[in-house]
Amino acid sequence: FKSFDRVAIAACGTSWHAGLAGKYVIEQLARVPVEVDYASEFRYRDPVMSERTLLVVISQSGETADTIAALREAKERGSKVLAICNVQGSMVTRESDGTILTHAGPEIGVASTKAFTAQMIALYLFAMYLGQLRGTLSGDEAKHHAQQLAGLPVKIERLLSESDELEELAREFHRATDFLYLGRGINFPVALEGALKLKEISYIHAEGYPAGEMKHGPNALIDERLPVVVVNPREEGNQASELRYEKTHSNIVEVKAREGQVISVLTEGDEMSAKVSDHVISIPESSDLLSPILAVIPLQLLSYHIAVRRGCDVDQPRNLAKSVTVE
Repeated sequence: FKSFDRVAIAACGTSWHAGLAGKYVIEQLARVPVEVDYASEFRYRDPVMSERTLLVVISQSGETADTIAALREAKERGSKVLAICNVQGSMVTRESDGTILTHAGPEIGVASTKAFTAQMIALYLFAMYLGQLRGTLSGDEAKHHAQQLAGLPVKIERLLSESDELEELAREFHRATDFLYLGRGINFPVALEGALKLKEISYIHAEGYPAGEMKHGPNALIDERLPVVVVNPREEGNQASELRYEKTHSNIVEVKAREGQVISVLTEGDEMSAKVSDHVISIPESSDLLSPILAVIPLQLLSYHIAVRRGCDVDQPRNLAKSVTVE
């Protein structure tokens, strides 16, 4: 792994969102450049790959046709391939040079949820390993990150048991025709994933967007009928996180000035953004790099409750298959 000077990630759908969040983690902990591609687009752009490039392919089923095609393309160009997969013995695991199994257990519902969490954690562990190997992460720092990871299950359990307020939100917003999800930095992939879940299981048009791009067009969409979900947790004492929080806070103020309805996902005890939001979803405190794992759970639950209220089949959404085995 020391010989790699670049990491490329190829995946589809929810796995692509995990890869996008993983980019931030790997670059921060291992200090190696990462680029993320849709597997379905990867081979059509004649990618520049070499033996010093590591391709990480992410697939829950290990049978996704486009991801397998990206894997083969990279191997033809002399690159090594690492798979992050949930199914041992699947095509992706058989053809890769190495595999990190997510061990999430069978995922029955078409819309991916626990697989996303497991993929995020696999990428986090991989980033820690790579960082230690490359000398960018000290033993003490790695220990600190491992302790943060160990505290996640209790926090996730708390989030799952506090879904009553999300049911109330679903009652208020299940008739909406559009949703806008905003996030900045590592929270942008969470906004994309929240929007995808709503689209998949409730059939409401939803769009995930980088918060900093609002002035470049999407501000025109905002009116009193548009619910805007803003993912804006923060890690106190982390300067970069505080700065991003303040910038995203200004986006919330912008949305409110245009009479949009703001649902904010914030760290417990947050007062500044909570004051200007119509609704607040609180998540437990965590490090900046782990916040997406916590922030995505209430968004998954919100999509679930909205879909149930609309009478949709949550486990088998129309026109979708669990494993996309055709291109």
